[in-house]
Amino acid sequence: MQASVGDHIRVHSNAVGIPERTGEILEARGSEGTPPYVVRFEDGHESLVFPGPDCEVLHHR
Repeated sequence: MQASVGDHIRVHSNAVGIPERTGEILEARGSEGTPPYVVRFEDGHESLVFPGPDCEVLHHR
């Protein structure tokens, strides 16, 4: 998985009734855009994210 600053990440829910989360990638701490990522989610919370199989990157154009 690779991402750039400004891309968005979507975390799909793995349980019924829990909505998916989307956030903006503020920083890619791995080499050449690899994880982990510093992400600001829609609610303003910032977190260090190590994406798993339930995540997808939405590339900024």
